[in-house]
Amino acid sequence: MSDLSKTDGLFFERTELDPTAVEKIVDGALKGADDGELFLEYCQSEAVTLDDGRIRSASFDTAQGFGLRAIAGETIGYAHASDLGQDAMERAADTVRAVHAGHGGTMAAAPAGTNRSLYTDENPLGGSAFADKVKLLGDIDAYARGKDIRVRQVSASLAGEWQAVQIIRSGGDRVGDIRPLVRLSVSVVVGDGDRMESGSYGAGGRFGFQAFFDPEIWQEQVDEALRQALVNLESVPAPAGEMDVVLGPGWPGILLHEAIGHGLEGDFNRKKTSAFAGLMGERVAAPGVTVIDDGTLADRRGSLSVDDEGTPTSSTTLIEDGILVGYMQDRQNARLMGAKPTGNGRRQSFGHAPMPRMTNTYMLAGTHDPEEILRSVQKGLYAVNFGGGQVDITSGKFVFSCTEAYLIENGRIGAPVKGATLIGNGPDVLTRVSMIGSDMALDPGIGTCGKDGQGVPVGVGQPTIRVDGLTVGGTAA
Repeated sequence: MSDLSKTDGLFFERTELDPTAVEKIVDGALKGADDGELFLEYCQSEAVTLDDGRIRSASFDTAQGFGLRAIAGETIGYAHASDLGQDAMERAADTVRAVHAGHGGTMAAAPAGTNRSLYTDENPLGGSAFADKVKLLGDIDAYARGKDIRVRQVSASLAGEWQAVQIIRSGGDRVGDIRPLVRLSVSVVVGDGDRMESGSYGAGGRFGFQAFFDPEIWQEQVDEALRQALVNLESVPAPAGEMDVVLGPGWPGILLHEAIGHGLEGDFNRKKTSAFAGLMGERVAAPGVTVIDDGTLADRRGSLSVDDEGTPTSSTTLIEDGILVGYMQDRQNARLMGAKPTGNGRRQSFGHAPMPRMTNTYMLAGTHDPEEILRSVQKGLYAVNFGGGQVDITSGKFVFSCTEAYLIENGRIGAPVKGATLIGNGPDVLTRVSMIGSDMALDPGIGTCGKDGQGVPVGVGQPTIRVDGLTVGGTAA
């Protein structure tokens, strides 16, 4: 990797660690294991939040450490420390060796190398002064309040990190990566009499803060947050019942991510705890539905040049024209399932072992005009934005709350509704897709995915789609 020499400066020159000694520790720790690696991490993070014209919080943090993993069959030994020292690594090696004691494994081959870099290696935290970031948040507050006299409260935040990693395997194979990540978030509360409603929006990706200083960029985030809040101010209670639902493009792909994506991760399928287990090669979705997980998109929030095991990320087709054709794999589950790693081995930090995780997961576009899709529905719901949700991976059942949705009446968008929830089953909902729009879009770069206590940045996307006969929970009397 092109970033190997730059990460050497952080992990060896700065700490005076001896690379040869570290490689010897790794070799000894993994002798007889099936797989494993030493994961080194150095991360700087910064965040500042403005609430109602005042700085509510500001933080800067530097974290560093290592995680050492040994794999024997299905068993994992993992030890980690925030001390980048040889003594700590030797103690970690003693710990993980216990997992494969007496095991006669043959170390798996290292991932293929790559010189591909999907994002800048410049530190976004050093590109602009803290005072400039505070001023930007103040400008956002003033701009939002000047747009509409009904604005009651404005919150805005900037968050970023600069993460450097190096993965060292037995035999001296080493891979480095430097990963920037930034996000701007805006929330606006509006009021009319005693009624108050909110809207939020944001943007982010693997680039520097400097992009957010362009007024066209940050004003777009404010305008959208304010638009959502004003729409909700006019909303009526949502109806309940089974109805046709049209999902908008972009961020509504979060439903696809949660209700379907997790069920296509390798570990759940190897353990047969996914609703999709054992269905490889079978129809699991309506014709025309093609779902991709792609970690190779430049500058996207969910992208990685290499995953946290050192495997180059890839574009993995999961469902093709309705047929299940692939899973997302890390190295361990791929080996146990007789498959190839797909570059989806991810971890939150050095304190966590990697597991199969999504990167940027989206549905490909179809052929229908979005307006045609809306006109096809006589009575239903148009869901444009989503908040939180719950999913049961084993059954595929999900519940999602809509933060922006509208009635569809006689093929036209009607009144906005409040309190709508979508209730269904992941595998089943794919079979109910009857129309797929030509307007595929990715989300603006705001997603974080949780799994087994670990959070990682992800991307989602989809075109406008029609889903027939979905259960809607509502608040209408």
